[in-house]
Amino acid sequence: MQHSPDTQHPSDPSRRRALLDLIDSAIARSRSAGRNDLTDRLTAARTKVTDPRLRVVVVGGLNQGKSRFVNALLGLEVCSVGDDETTAVPTLVQHGQEPSAELVPTGSAPRIAVPFDDLQQVAPRSAGRDVERLEVSVPSPLLADGLVFVDTPGVGGHGNPHTAATLTLLATADAVFVVSDASQEFTAPEMAFLRQAQTLCPASAVLVTKTDVYPHWRAIVDADREHLQRAGLDLPLLPVSSLLREYALRTEDASLQQESGFDAIYDFLRDQVVARNADSARLSVAHDVKTVVDHLALGCESELVALRDPESGNAAIEDLHRARAATEALRTRAARWQITLSDGIADLAADIDHDLRDRLRTVTRDAEASVDDCDPGKEWPRLGQWLAEQVAESVGDNFVWAHERAEILAGRVAEHFALDDASLPSLHLGDLSKLLDPVENLSDLESGRIGIGQKVLVGMKGSYGGVLMFGLVTTLMGMALVNPISVGAGVVLGTKAYRDDKQVRLAKRRADAKNAIRAFTDDVSFQVGKESKDRLRLIQRQLRDHFTEIAEQTLRSLDESLEATRQAATVQEQERRRRIGELDTQVAELSRLRERAAELAGVSA
Repeated sequence: MQHSPDTQHPSDPSRRRALLDLIDSAIARSRSAGRNDLTDRLTAARTKVTDPRLRVVVVGGLNQGKSRFVNALLGLEVCSVGDDETTAVPTLVQHGQEPSAELVPTGSAPRIAVPFDDLQQVAPRSAGRDVERLEVSVPSPLLADGLVFVDTPGVGGHGNPHTAATLTLLATADAVFVVSDASQEFTAPEMAFLRQAQTLCPASAVLVTKTDVYPHWRAIVDADREHLQRAGLDLPLLPVSSLLREYALRTEDASLQQESGFDAIYDFLRDQVVARNADSARLSVAHDVKTVVDHLALGCESELVALRDPESGNAAIEDLHRARAATEALRTRAARWQITLSDGIADLAADIDHDLRDRLRTVTRDAEASVDDCDPGKEWPRLGQWLAEQVAESVGDNFVWAHERAEILAGRVAEHFALDDASLPSLHLGDLSKLLDPVENLSDLESGRIGIGQKVLVGMKGSYGGVLMFGLVTTLMGMALVNPISVGAGVVLGTKAYRDDKQVRLAKRRADAKNAIRAFTDDVSFQVGKESKDRLRLIQRQLRDHFTEIAEQTLRSLDESLEATRQAATVQEQERRRRIGELDTQVAELSRLRERAAELAGVSA
């Protein structure tokens, strides 16, 4: 039984056809007008409609059941499953006519084919090259609708390198499943990661896995729900059992399928992912078509006014000149939007750097306070794991905050163009998979344990002076050098010497631990600060190119309108009437396109 409920929105096929028809009509009009720039814009919109790939990223800590969940959802063994960290690189699972798998190396190196039966042994390095991801194509009714699942390496843990790269995936994901098993309620690092995930991708849900293993899973789900409510996180909480789902597929047992909880997964995919994306695509296409129609209609309507009434045509020419001067000003480096963008990036860079340093300073102070309260030699593994978690949370929060601020800046720049949210570009944040690779691991620390022989040696060194000093004094009273008094004094001073040595060793371990912590956080600050500056420069270029393109499209439309309006004044009467008829037809067609776009967007034209 390959149970795969329909994830397609009921009206999606007809709606998609309507979108394609609208785009094709607008493309035909822009091509006939010779506007290749507008045609390219519509072609890009058409590609998004014809290839509606929706990336669903599955994230979570180590050994939480992410890979087994993806396998159970698809009813196929495509992701590595085991007791250790089996997912070494992100695994992208998409639809394909025949099963196949390829390793995608970093850089421009050619892809490496992987036998489908060897998917469980994929390594993060192959043929001496670093691997960016594993791409698996399988025939699946669920994936045929355009869904693409990304199984990620586990996040969290001491020295774990995957958290930053996972945040990059979340920023570009259409939906996110955060996986946590039912063995215990949410930990503090998990709550921090949930907050980051929801900020980067609103279409997020929490999966509580392994409900078949832990009888108390309902109490864990209730506790998790309370944690989410206290944190103000409005996230669906879906308990699931991958094992029951796999058994239900083998036995075709509908009751086990329902008990596995996977029906709620399909409902979420259908209602929150596919349907939501369909609405977003509809609004985006409607906006693009309306914008293109406005560009094309500008020249037609201006020329039509000049042909019908030369005096009105002169006024139209003056209006076009003023609009052109305003648009031309948008292309200069002194344009207000350019100043807003430049100042905004500079402010953002300073704020992000200060925020990162402040977060890491707080972590460093807390870590040093913990060192002062314990023997770091004994607690170093625990302190190291805690420090890694806190640093990962700080870097993640800084990344999320920077992403939010960048989107706000894009909106402020768009205000200079009187544009809405549909005109804002999708910000590509670069690749953070190697972000913390240059960071040296936290230095090792002496445990502080010494052997019996060394303890005796320290005690003897301290007791020697006591025996000698008190022995000499007692010899004046006729006693031997070694006597009960001198021996007792040696024992007392030897014990004190051992305790003093122990305190010195402890103080040295604490000093070494603090130095190691500072070196680690300073290294993180240096590497992440450099990446933040690079990412902001990338964002600045994206916004600059996007809005410059908008200004150039508007300027070209105004230039062509001016030229057409000037030529209208020299047209002979017979040619004038013919041209008026052509323009009336074109304006009517453009008006119909505008009305169809408004109808799809659900607003009045």
